[in-house]
Amino acid sequence: MSRQNVSPTIPAYSDDDIRVLKGLTAVRVRPGMYIGSTGSRGLHHLIWEIIDNSKDEVLAGYCDTIKVTIHPDGSISVEDNGRGIPTGINKDEGIPTPTVVFTVLHAGGKFGDGDGYKKSGGLHGVGASVVNALSEWLEVEIYRDGNIYRQRFEYVEEADGQFKAGHPVTDLEIVGTTRKTGTRVTFMPDRRVFGDTNVQYSVLRERLRDNAFLLKGVTIHLRDMRPGAPEKEEFHFSEGIKSFIEFLNDGKNTLHNTVYFEGEKENIEIELAFQYNDNTSENLLSYVNTIPTIDEGTHVSGFRNAFTKVCNDYARRNSMLKKNDKNLTGNDYREGLMAVLSIRMDDPQFESQTKEKLGSEEARSAVEAFISEKMSFFLEENPDIARLIIERAIESRRIKEEIKKAAEALRNPNKKGKKKGKRTISDKYTPPSKKDAERNELFIVEGDSAGGSAINGRDRNFQAVLSLRGKPINVEKKKIYEVIGPNGNEEINTIVEVLGTGIGDDFNANKCAFDKIIIMTDADYDGAHIQILLLTLFYRYFPELIKRGKVFIAQPPLYKVYKQGKKGQEMIYAWTDEERIAAQKKLGSQAEIQRYKGLGEMNAEQLWDTTMNPETRKLIQVDLEEAAEAERIVTVLMGDKVPPRREWIESNVKFVMEEE
Repeated sequence: MSRQNVSPTIPAYSDDDIRVLKGLTAVRVRPGMYIGSTGSRGLHHLIWEIIDNSKDEVLAGYCDTIKVTIHPDGSISVEDNGRGIPTGINKDEGIPTPTVVFTVLHAGGKFGDGDGYKKSGGLHGVGASVVNALSEWLEVEIYRDGNIYRQRFEYVEEADGQFKAGHPVTDLEIVGTTRKTGTRVTFMPDRRVFGDTNVQYSVLRERLRDNAFLLKGVTIHLRDMRPGAPEKEEFHFSEGIKSFIEFLNDGKNTLHNTVYFEGEKENIEIELAFQYNDNTSENLLSYVNTIPTIDEGTHVSGFRNAFTKVCNDYARRNSMLKKNDKNLTGNDYREGLMAVLSIRMDDPQFESQTKEKLGSEEARSAVEAFISEKMSFFLEENPDIARLIIERAIESRRIKEEIKKAAEALRNPNKKGKKKGKRTISDKYTPPSKKDAERNELFIVEGDSAGGSAINGRDRNFQAVLSLRGKPINVEKKKIYEVIGPNGNEEINTIVEVLGTGIGDDFNANKCAFDKIIIMTDADYDGAHIQILLLTLFYRYFPELIKRGKVFIAQPPLYKVYKQGKKGQEMIYAWTDEERIAAQKKLGSQAEIQRYKGLGEMNAEQLWDTTMNPETRKLIQVDLEEAAEAERIVTVLMGDKVPPRREWIESNVKFVMEEE
């Protein structure tokens, strides 16, 4: 028999396979390109896009009130008292301007040379149209020239299976008269895109409160009209980001009064407020045209360069640094620094539509020159604060040098000339068999029992397990030399070495040995406490890992619902009481319930099936979208001061007496 050469089948690929996505169809097919994700973050991003348009009216000087409402049906409206969207015929498209704004990508008042917008947050002209594309329906109401104008858009499915996203189902029409001006946009996020369209009131409250800090003197109203828990709040801060600093440092031991600078350099408006506290971590929040730049950018680089240089120059002039001493580093000066940097500029260049990192080089030079000028004068006029800042930085450097030596001794315990000591990694760490930082996962678990189940149940190719000997310390109440090193906490020393990133000045996120770091604790009070302690650790010392989306919380099931049948045991896992009830109904009256009090109660196979298997598990990704609120909550709940913690618990926690 002779072997025949058979050519592999090649899938047909022709001109007809090339599809051109036009208009809002492109948004509908690839929503992640425009709003980052179709999860909770993307859902709330729709609201930010519409609010950004209202804030642009504030920045232009025509608006001082913004109202955000969650309606009983789950739709959201944003209303401002600005000028109102122009209602005439657009010269480029030949249709009314509001229709253009909500149906044409890259259309808006940010592109022309006229008086529309200069310092704007929504720069790509896609915000309103993207929101329309991803909504079941959207309605715009415009108050302008004494009239009330209205137009409605809907997602329309056609008989042949095609669809029109954000299709205008009415013309722009006058529906009444009014003396007020402004714009009101109401929309219903589409469940076909997001699945869960439940907007979180707390997320809106935190973002709107932050916006009110940044928009000094503006009033922002928030109202939730959904059944069950109607709420409303008003935010107004006449001192702007000075009040923001006081809010962020609430519960901390501050070392001086808030320092505030404002002014303009190279046509860029700049505001900076800062205050030192007795923590060892830096917290800098940065904004461009009120948009939070989570990944910072050129404006932050300019601030840091200037701040470090000015402080070092002052230290040299006043003999606080000796002739042969090295200059203090930016990291030395940033320990305990709480700062808010807000700039407003024409045509800022961001690195993506979600606007999380500024790339405009002119911002670097403007901020650097502004901070150099203001900070130099301030230090000369306030020698007590100047001495406090520099002496604190000098002490910070001394402690870091001691920690670096201690860490080196731990890494090389048998090195000649070094005192022999034990390594940080304990026998409770079980590594994966393969080194693959782009795939490997680290499960941090509590106790030997849970650790044993996790080790036996894992996929050893890519999953590692670290079993904690006991509770890690609360790093919010400790100095860094109490956290790591010979005098530090063994559990945290182990975590640092297992991660491979280093800590403090030596931290490098690119050296992280894992793609996912998963906190897996029992579903009880002790487990929740350990979870909070670990999240505090990552927030304070490894925030970049959170920003990169590497930190997760595992969600083990609360119940196993089962019954014994002729063919063996039939069981269903339940994560909530609702799922438990549904499982009981499915299995019938003979069903029994096991309430898992700890991971150790699961055998290896059960733990894999429910909590470790990437195909079936449920994970919560930790993020820092609302950095200001995260900072405040960590301080209040984990810090030294009892009154703020008591007040928060009384306002946010409901205690329920369970019946026996």
